[in-house]
Amino acid sequence: MPELPEVETTRRGIEPWLSDRIISDVLVHNAALRWPVPDSVSGLAGLPLLSIARRGKYLLLSNARGSAIVHLGMSGSLRICQDNSPRRKHDHVEFVLENGHRLRFHDPRRFGCLLWTAEDPHRHPLIAALGPEPLSEAFNADYLFAATRKRRIAIKNLIMDSHVVVGVGNIYASESLFMAGIRPGRAAQGLSRAEAARLTQCIHEVLGKAIEQGGTTLRDFVNSDGNPGYFAQSLQVYGRQNEPCRRCQSPVKMKVIGQRASFYCPACQK
Repeated sequence: MPELPEVETTRRGIEPWLSDRIISDVLVHNAALRWPVPDSVSGLAGLPLLSIARRGKYLLLSNARGSAIVHLGMSGSLRICQDNSPRRKHDHVEFVLENGHRLRFHDPRRFGCLLWTAEDPHRHPLIAALGPEPLSEAFNADYLFAATRKRRIAIKNLIMDSHVVVGVGNIYASESLFMAGIRPGRAAQGLSRAEAARLTQCIHEVLGKAIEQGGTTLRDFVNSDGNPGYFAQSLQVYGRQNEPCRRCQSPVKMKVIGQRASFYCPACQK
């Protein structure tokens, strides 16, 4: 599944092509996504786009009439086509720009969504209850330490909870916990203030680095220009079960936590 860095990479990739542009038409070739694509998404056409923003893993394409809310789901991607090249099988929606370019929403598994709201998109039910952005000032050591109090949940599950903080998916949670020296299965309430501060900083660093490098190479993910991301080349523990830890050479372990594979070094993480 595309995680926050992949979604931010996509946003940055499509923004120069869309900013202040007018979408002349919205072509829905297959409305059967996670939720049916509403006819009202045609509201995106006819007026200049004012912003191409991101909240958590949602992309928000807005004009003066409202906002399209896009989620890439398990396998979705957005790509700019500079001509009317043939659609691929799973290109379900096309946004046709007035200059002839097209933004295509491709989603083989159809777990993504494309919705429309005429209201403030941050008040939409899918977005209103989200926690702070992990790279914002609101997500700091004091906030995370307070969020861990009296919580027996595994710390990895807590930082993956979008009501606590958005966008820290499975890969980046494992990588951040490794950098912080904290085992993923530890009870959240057992973290000290110093450990919460260290983990907050590591989440900032891991996600920031991933965004700079273009996201993680996932099987189904391509970024907006059709190329894979490159952060996978730098992964420290994720997907490296039984391989030597890059720091101490101990074998990397895998444990299922919250029904997700979690990777860690038993020597470096306590």
